[in-house]
Amino acid sequence: MDAGKEKEVEVQDELADSLNDLFTSVSTMVKGELQGTNNLLELLEKMNLRVAEEYNGFGDVASGLRVFVEQLKSKSSNFDEYVEQIDTIEQQVTEFEAIVSMLDQYVSTLESKVQSVYQHPSS
Repeated sequence: MDAGKEKEVEVQDELADSLNDLFTSVSTMVKGELQGTNNLLELLEKMNLRVAEEYNGFGDVASGLRVFVEQLKSKSSNFDEYVEQIDTIEQQVTEFEAIVSMLDQYVSTLESKVQSVYQHPSS
């Protein structure tokens, strides 16, 4: 019976060693999976931080563009005054040209009459 017990203890020891190896392997595998997941999460966190930095930069650019557009609007409104003045001057010049043309015709008519009177003096 002594040999049977020894064999039984030896089988139990082998089984315990096998189970211990199995649990160690499973534990190592789970640790590896968890480390991989942890690495992915760290990478995702770094990517999120980088994207946040980019969006902060875009916010600064957008703010600068908004200020630039407001300045352009202000300048544009100043130019609107000048455009109105130019339109008024253009209208006045057109009217002035029409008056000059009428005066030119009137002077031509007077010149013709004066020449006619000098050529045919009535005595």
